[in-house]
Amino acid sequence: MFQVSLEKPADGPAIEKLLDQSFGSTRLQLTAYCLRNDTSALPELCFVMRGASFLCASIRYWPVLIEGKHKSLLLGPLAVGQAWRGQGFGGILLRHSLARAKALGHQAVLVIGSPEYYQPFGFSAELTHGLSLPKAVDDGRFQACELAPGALTGVSGAVASARDS
Repeated sequence: MFQVSLEKPADGPAIEKLLDQSFGSTRLQLTAYCLRNDTSALPELCFVMRGASFLCASIRYWPVLIEGKHKSLLLGPLAVGQAWRGQGFGGILLRHSLARAKALGHQAVLVIGSPEYYQPFGFSAELTHGLSLPKAVDDGRFQACELAPGALTGVSGAVASARDS
């Protein structure tokens, strides 16, 4: 039996191992990590999927600001251990965490990831037109989801770590 729960501090080493397996040792050079530096993930939005004695998936969210004033969330990384891929664990974590973010009053979520994966969950590259990242990413990979309708309407500018502003 698997269950979703909040990440615990003791989960850190297992999550890092999972992230290295999922994204490789060069993951710290990715654009999303530029936005995660010098700030902490939001503990109320960091979830794991675990079995009886092991962790099999993880999702985290980070605070970011658009143009220094519009609060948003940065989703990621979302990682599922290789042995558990294709079983829907990523989708379970994503739906659970987005519902929790909405319940907590967050209005928008940004992600850098596969459009094919994230679009069914309400993400769209069209919502990021007018937004810029600190480093370039492949077309279509920078996407957003509005948890409150119209949250990103008329919003433009640079996306930065919430701590940077």
